[in-house]
Amino acid sequence: RLEQRNRVTALSGSLGEREARRAAAAEASTGARAALEAATAEETAARTRRRAADQALAEAARVLSKAESEIEMHRGRRESQRHALALRQDERAGAEAALAEAEAALAELDDVAEARAAVEARRGSVDAARTAMLAARGRADELRREGLARERRIAEIARERRSWAERLENAGSRMRDLETRIAETAEARAAADGVPAELAAKREKLAVEIDKAEARRRAAADRLAEGETRLREAEAAEREAERAASERREARARLEARLENAAARRAEAEARIREEAGTDPAGLRESIDGVDDLPPPDQAEIEVARLRRQRDALGAVNLRAEEDAAEVRAERERIGTEHDDLVAAIARLRSAIGELNREGRERILAAFEQVNAKFANLFRHLFGGGEARLIMVESDDPLDAGLEILCQPPGKKLSTLSLLSGGEQTLTALSLIFAVFLSNPAPICVLDEVDAPLDDSNVIRFCELLDEMVRLTDTRFLIITHHAITMSRMDRLFGVTMIERGVSRLVSVDLKKAEELAVA
Repeated sequence: RLEQRNRVTALSGSLGEREARRAAAAEASTGARAALEAATAEETAARTRRRAADQALAEAARVLSKAESEIEMHRGRRESQRHALALRQDERAGAEAALAEAEAALAELDDVAEARAAVEARRGSVDAARTAMLAARGRADELRREGLARERRIAEIARERRSWAERLENAGSRMRDLETRIAETAEARAAADGVPAELAAKREKLAVEIDKAEARRRAAADRLAEGETRLREAEAAEREAERAASERREARARLEARLENAAARRAEAEARIREEAGTDPAGLRESIDGVDDLPPPDQAEIEVARLRRQRDALGAVNLRAEEDAAEVRAERERIGTEHDDLVAAIARLRSAIGELNREGRERILAAFEQVNAKFANLFRHLFGGGEARLIMVESDDPLDAGLEILCQPPGKKLSTLSLLSGGEQTLTALSLIFAVFLSNPAPICVLDEVDAPLDDSNVIRFCELLDEMVRLTDTRFLIITHHAITMSRMDRLFGVTMIERGVSRLVSVDLKKAEELAVA
């Protein structure tokens, strides 16, 4: 016991040292956490400064883009004016040359009156010839239309004839099928004529069998009820016997448990006597003087319990204190390593997020500038002038900003898209869609009723824009429309027609081949 007490004292001192080291480690962890919070605050401030710098850069880029668009617009106007000036100069040179030629021809003429009379005579003959040509062309066109109508009618008659022939053939096959089915039905009816008598005989036989089976069932039910009664009585007797046997087994088990408990307590007492006194119970009784003066067992038990409580108050000796301390140190080192890994991972993640945001801003700004330039060009092409551009709103960060469309058709003030008419809104939206499409073309583009709100002049502009898109890209445009002008400008038409009631057919017309045939 003295050695155990010394061991406890040594372990208490070691535990105090470990508590001191743990307090020092906690203080160091608090300092590291404060340093981490300071570094986080510095990083937040740096991120704020960088965001401000990015915003200033975006603002400068927008100002530069606006200046470049204005320069491009002025350059286009200057080029158009220069081109118009060149055309006017060419026209002036041509007019001067024509005037010189006319003056030379006038000088060479002998008699103006005779020339005028000849010209008038030739003009009359030309008018008569033109009138005859127009009449002949009208008759030829009428004959051609009648020939085409007759050919179409002949083709329709041929199709109707084939259709009626097919219907006649189908009716014949159906008649043959009906005749075959009628013959099969007659054979089946002849075979089924004798079935009712057979069924009646089988029914009478089955009725007799059913009566016999019902009698057997009633007898079996009586025997079953009697057997179930006997079975219930036997089960009740069995349960009663099992209950009595169970009570006897429980009583025997209780007695055996008490006997085993008494034997165990006696063996434990003998073992304690041999361990503490070094002799057996009989020798201890002989060695104790005045055994009759011993206190009662209850008082002795109380005294023993008091002494045990005093012993327990001393505390247990933890023989695994060093191993527990080593495990705590290992766990603390593991947690510290995981903390460092988490801090490094957070730093890497923040760096990756910053890099992604930076690259995203650069890509968005590049795509925005490209789409904005193409949108302005297409808008001017559709409206024959004016100005349009995209601006970022609601935020200085391109990743969080929205888009606003500012457009100025010729002769109007600069305004938003919602203040324009329906046709102007449609043309502006088409300019923006095709600007995005030119920035990232696709092999197929489907346009569904985009020309519905447009009038004829704007539909012509839309078709010209489609021709320009086809020239600039390799995209196939599929247009769903009901507008005659749009359909006339397409290369191929697809539609659904109903040749006869309830029968639809898909038809297609190649307008390019039709045009070549018409020219030929």
